[in-house]
Amino acid sequence: MMTRLDDYDWEMVARCLDSQGNAVLNGVLTQQECESLSGLYPHEDHFRSHVVMARHGFGRGEYRYFRYPLPEPVQDLRTTLYPRLAPIANSWTGRLGSGRHYPPAHADYLAECHAAGQRRPTPLLLQYGPGDYNCLHQDLYGDLVFPLQVAVLLSEPGRDFTGGEFVLTEQRPRMQSRAEVVPLRQGDAVIFAVNERPVQGARGAYRVAMRHGVSQVRSGRRHTLGVIFHDAR
Repeated sequence: MMTRLDDYDWEMVARCLDSQGNAVLNGVLTQQECESLSGLYPHEDHFRSHVVMARHGFGRGEYRYFRYPLPEPVQDLRTTLYPRLAPIANSWTGRLGSGRHYPPAHADYLAECHAAGQRRPTPLLLQYGPGDYNCLHQDLYGDLVFPLQVAVLLSEPGRDFTGGEFVLTEQRPRMQSRAEVVPLRQGDAVIFAVNERPVQGARGAYRVAMRHGVSQVRSGRRHTLGVIFHDAR
C-alpha cells in the first residue's frame, strides 16, 4: 500500500483539496481487494456496532463500524494515508488560526484521541440497496477531529449498482450552498473535508462548512469503505 500511494502526485492532491475541498485517488484498491472488503460485511465478528440509518433519521441503508484490530487493508490505508494528509491538515488549521497541530504519525494522533476518551475505532463499511441514500452529514465523533477523511468505493457503478452518487456540499458565509457530485469507479478513493475548510478571501482565509452524503441508489447494491482518522467516544 505504501508503494502504491507513492505513485500519486500529493502536491496536486493538496491543490485540489485547497481549491475544491476534495481530491480523487484513482485505483487505490484493486477489484480483488474491494470484493474482499465488501465480503466482510455479513460477518459480525469484524465489527463493533451496526447502524440502520432509517432508525436514526440518517437516510436509508446501513453501516457497520470495524472493531480493533482493524482488517489489514483498512489499517494499512489509515496509517499510510495519514502522514500524507497531516501536512495539509496543519496548513488548513494554520490558515484558520486554530493553533491545532497534527503529529506526523497516526499512532501519535490516536494516542491523543485515546487520552481524550476517544477510544472507539471509526473506519466503517456502508451498504446500500435500491431506494437507499445517505443524508448530508459530518463525521465528528468527539472534540478531537482530523480535518480530512477518505471514502473508497468498493462496488462498480453500472455493473453492481446505479444511482448512488457521492455528493459534497459547501456553505460559504452569506452565500447559497454549492453541491458537487464526485464521480468514482470501483477502487477509487475520494479525500474530502470532514467539517470545514479554509477558502481564501479578500481579507484572508475564512471557514467554509462542508457536508457529504450519497444520492439514492436506483438498483443493485453499493458498498463503501469509510476511513476516518480520529477515533470516537
